[in-house]
This record gives sequence, structure tokens and C-alpha cells, in this order.
Amino acid sequence: MTLQPRRTSGSTAMDDYLEQILHLIEAKGYARAVDISKNLGISQASVTNMLQRLDAEGLVKHEKYRGTILTEDGHRIAHAIIERHETLTRFLRLFGIDEETIYRDVEGMEHHVSRPTLDVIRAVADALEADPELLEKVRKKSV
Repeated sequence: MTLQPRRTSGSTAMDDYLEQILHLIEAKGYARAVDISKNLGISQASVTNMLQRLDAEGLVKHEKYRGTILTEDGHRIAHAIIERHETLTRFLRLFGIDEETIYRDVEGMEHHVSRPTLDVIRAVADALEADPELLEKVRKKSV
């Protein structure tokens, strides 16, 4: 049995920040409060407060005016969040659901799905992708 990485305090906001920080680091090499603020549509003061909270929890290293990096725990959690997001998106796309609906649904589900449930969704997606006839049968039943 694989253990799910330690979660933050269960806060979806914290998850969103960690995910955003990882995306920024991967895209730009760094994450600044101003970029996080812009991408999440949140005031820079609110972002700074959350970064200080994430720093206190040991999930990021935040230096005022210098940027933010993920700690090992923060990086592991951010990757798990992104993995959940990608798995749920891939699963829903199999059924031809429009991208806007998928985005809204995944944003809600990704913060609450357990590791065992995610493993089942991944296994079903894999099986459906490997068997187009089965996928078509399931698609017909879901309409």
C-alpha cells in the first residue's frame, strides 16, 4: 500500500498555491508573489500571507523580494496535486466532456479525491484507453 504524501492542512487554497508555485518554477525557474497573485487572481498581500504560512509549515522557503522555492515536502505535495489533476482530466476527456466543464469539475474534485480512488480512476482510464470497443460501450451508456 502506497501512502499518500502528507497533505497541507487540508486547505484547497494551500494546494492551489503549491500547484501554482511548481508550475511557475517549471516555466520560469522561479516563483514570485506577483506572478502567483496574477495567476490566481488574488491580491499580492494575500499571496504574501499564504507564502509565510506555507513557509511556517515547511512547504516553501519564502524570502521577501527574492522569491519562493518548494521544500522537499512542498515539492512532493505539489507533484501529487498535479498528478491528481492530470489523471482526473484524462479520465473525463475519454467521455468527450467539454474542456470548460472538465476544468471546473477537476478543480473541485482534485482536492478531495483519495489515493485509492485516484488509483481506481487511473486504472479504469488505462483500461478504457487500451480497449476502444469498451470505451465506446461505456460512452454510449453515459449519454
